[in-house]
Amino acid sequence: MSTPKFAMSAIALAVFQLAHAADDAAAPESTMQEVVVNGVKLRAASASVAGFANAPLLETPASVSVLSAQQMLDLQIRSTTDAARYDASLSDSYNAVGYAEQFSIRGFKLDNESSYRKDGMAITGDTQIPLENKERLEVLKGLSGLQAGVAAPGGLVNYVTKRPTDTPLRTVVLETRERGTLYGAVDLGGRFDNPDFGYRLNAAAERLRSYIKGADGNRKFISAAFDWRISPQALLQLDGDYQRKSQITAPGYQLLNNTTLPNVPADQLLNDQPWSRPVATTSSNIGARFEYKFSPDWAATITANQHHFKRDDYTAFPYGCGEQDLYPGFCGNGDYDVYNYISLGEKKSPLTAQALLRGRFATGTLGHDLTVGTSFFKNSEKWGDYLYDWSGVSNIYHPVVVAPAPGSSGPVSERRRDNERGVFAQDIISLNAQLKLHAGARYVKVKRDEYVGTDDAGAVLPYARTDVGFWLPNVALVYAVRPNVSTYVSYAQGLEHGGVAPMGTENQHRALAPGKSKQVEVGIKADIRPDLSASVALFQIRKGLEYTDAANYFVRNGQAQNRGLELGLAGRATRELTVGVSATALNTQQRDTGAADLDGKRVTDVAAFKSSVYADYALARVPGLKVGANWQYSGKKAFDAANTVFVPAYHVVNLTGSYATRVGGVGTTFRAGIDNAFNRFYWRDVTPDLGGYLMPGASRTFRVSATFDL
Repeated sequence: MSTPKFAMSAIALAVFQLAHAADDAAAPESTMQEVVVNGVKLRAASASVAGFANAPLLETPASVSVLSAQQMLDLQIRSTTDAARYDASLSDSYNAVGYAEQFSIRGFKLDNESSYRKDGMAITGDTQIPLENKERLEVLKGLSGLQAGVAAPGGLVNYVTKRPTDTPLRTVVLETRERGTLYGAVDLGGRFDNPDFGYRLNAAAERLRSYIKGADGNRKFISAAFDWRISPQALLQLDGDYQRKSQITAPGYQLLNNTTLPNVPADQLLNDQPWSRPVATTSSNIGARFEYKFSPDWAATITANQHHFKRDDYTAFPYGCGEQDLYPGFCGNGDYDVYNYISLGEKKSPLTAQALLRGRFATGTLGHDLTVGTSFFKNSEKWGDYLYDWSGVSNIYHPVVVAPAPGSSGPVSERRRDNERGVFAQDIISLNAQLKLHAGARYVKVKRDEYVGTDDAGAVLPYARTDVGFWLPNVALVYAVRPNVSTYVSYAQGLEHGGVAPMGTENQHRALAPGKSKQVEVGIKADIRPDLSASVALFQIRKGLEYTDAANYFVRNGQAQNRGLELGLAGRATRELTVGVSATALNTQQRDTGAADLDGKRVTDVAAFKSSVYADYALARVPGLKVGANWQYSGKKAFDAANTVFVPAYHVVNLTGSYATRVGGVGTTFRAGIDNAFNRFYWRDVTPDLGGYLMPGASRTFRVSATFDL
């Protein structure tokens, strides 16, 4: 079914539901009636990403931010990219329009294979992860060795799946944006005639019209989740989802003469050739969770998720300047080489499983909250030899049509497979009424087999093999200064897979061996009032530095050190005013490489200071009406590892407004927004990947939506 037909079907269903509800609930008079919604929590008070079960954020010895489904609805958040504007620690990292949403936390790029989680289970971050069936978006900042085993040192992004509701839920969302994006979504939940069985259904369709002209596409999504209360002690949860996304990708710019920032419009597409095709991705999940409560204090859970990902990648890729022998870099006059890049049939299929036993008990005067468990992860990555051939020369100021280089990618075969097994334990010991000791460790066995190529006769060489085990300790002290104020100090070790050598290096596509990282952190958290919280965290993270050396080999040598301070404030400041403040100051340093052009230099694509301030005000004189604004600031960022070029700092202001009322007896909320209200040009992403690229931020964009609660 085509996207327009799918979208029309979703909208038709929405209209039918709306009309049906309106007939049942119509008031005697047809006039519009106002409605004021009360009692909605404006911030999440707990999260699961920093431990092994939902825990109060106040008692968690880690820096965690959470966006609830209601907040995402209120802020018109349709993607993780939209959500990132409200968290200063979360930044773009080769987040190309139409490709994969990729991010960094605390200055460290996340691993697409291990840093993105669904209900705590690893999924691939190689496409836009749908939010329609997500109850919360949780961000753990910092090392997660105890919780996740292998993951990038920056942290985790965890997507918590929506579950069946005890009361009927019927919500329809319709949205449009000024360049022609159309969006429709349905959220249905409730219980069957037998209340032991519950359901949650989500569907969405989207016609994508990016701020970059020509980077168009479409997206379809559907999901279902079911609960079975087998007994008062036993609960079985099942869920599944499927998404298909197809969109022309928008590659970034390189420096002119490899020294100067280009002066270009934000909406120009470098992938604008008649033979350009959309990048097509499909992704799916099948998840299951079984919980059994032996007593009020002891319970066991078994959780598993099978993820599938497939991508057909096409790009008229801009790279280098043959005329001036610049690789990377565009010519001084704006010329750049165009390559026909094709990679068909890329596949990944991570399977994650975990079993937990949790219980509370006492030994003398000490209270214990114990968790023990085991985990399993395996993943198979398949692709074929890609086509990457020179096709001609175009220009950023005067685009030129070139003929594509002939050919396609080669046969698909398994190129990398991972197998990880872990055992872990954590005990939260209540030393007294105010002081708790969090002590835990994970042992993870990492196995990897990796394709290295063929010999001169074409025979496949033996796969490179990694088989090694690691202990990952984690210890923290949490002190409750007051019932609503706590402080903590923590030490943790983490583990990540080695980075993959980028295209064009001598060891391209080869992954480095796993590497450990270390973190110390101190923080303070306060629930200023029931619906307003604040936090401060000071941290240091050290890990091996990965870069391409003078011999054009991708290596790990020396150390990357990130020291930072994070501030957060979220919730209701007054009855009318809701606020959100997030700020991160980072000191990043490369050291101990022995290379004068690297040691002591700042890490690329990381601002020394970044902040996001949000405020939403309810006008008492007009019940249901709210106005809001979001101000984002990012300091300058280094483009290259030698710090010879910096990208300027920027400010972006976004404006919002909403009005809640009743239309024909149906609760209705109209929302509008203006992103980048002052239409400022800025470089939002300064990635070092693939030779280094600059990606402009979106120009001014208007959007309106309507939400119907039937």
